[in-house]
Amino acid sequence: MRVLVTGSSGWLGQTLVPLLEAAGHVVTGLDLVPAPTTHVTGSITDRPLVFSTIAGAGIEAVIHSATLHKPHVATHSQSDFVAVNVQGTLNLLEAATATGSAVDRFVFTSTTSLMISAEIRAGRAGGATRAAWITEAMTGLRPRNIYGVTKLAAEHLCRLAHEQHGLPVVILRTSRFFPEADDMAHAIPQSDANTKANELLFRRLTVEDAAAAHLAALDRAPGLGFDTFIVSAQTPFAPADCAALITDAPAVVARYFPAYPMIYDRLGWTMFQSIDRVYDASRAAERLGFICRTGFAEKLAGLAAAS
Repeated sequence: MRVLVTGSSGWLGQTLVPLLEAAGHVVTGLDLVPAPTTHVTGSITDRPLVFSTIAGAGIEAVIHSATLHKPHVATHSQSDFVAVNVQGTLNLLEAATATGSAVDRFVFTSTTSLMISAEIRAGRAGGATRAAWITEAMTGLRPRNIYGVTKLAAEHLCRLAHEQHGLPVVILRTSRFFPEADDMAHAIPQSDANTKANELLFRRLTVEDAAAAHLAALDRAPGLGFDTFIVSAQTPFAPADCAALITDAPAVVARYFPAYPMIYDRLGWTMFQSIDRVYDASRAAERLGFICRTGFAEKLAGLAAAS
């Protein structure tokens, strides 16, 4: 299949493009920044470039991972976010559905961030008595920043393209996989690695798993028609744990992983005292046939073997 990957020079793109090529696909990478995984240098906000690239390369599938994301909130304007995340997505969808286009599937990299309101983010400090158990069934979404607002708007454009043109679209609401340090109040100041390991319990996945999820979505898109999935490392927790997670997360983690306190002690690591939300990725396992290979259990095993 001839696949266009936007954001091909980014953290995800540089993992995704070789994976697609290894699977036998012919990839055209599009990004503002030159890289070995990028073949067309330019912006998705450049409408003529988007149309000419899709038509000229005979693109049959689009994986749209180019985005301004959470770390860019501090460095880019709201207008920048609208231009890239909304207008850029519309350019791609319209090119994919234009007369004569060969595109028969579209995979959109979205974010779990758009499901997090200011109240959920405040967690225990905001008076929450339970961690939020988050699934695709959540309604009344109120994203707390321009990143989430523009990604939600882009999701609606994807839905509209499917309804108006029949374009199969799979939306992947990925949890955190970017390499930048966490800016959350619960981050472990002494160790970004500690923070990222903890997050595998409820809100993170590896970039390798993120890339693999996109391959699964590419394969399943025609049969799904239109669907949205949370993609995150499988959590060990259950909804019944949510009250204890907000008040004493270390005790809950120790119930599932009795060896973790000893391993963390050797490393000088700590667990978050409170966990404010859990992303439930079970629907992706059921309908998309995808489960992340790396979660907290695998990370813990690696730490134990190395220490």
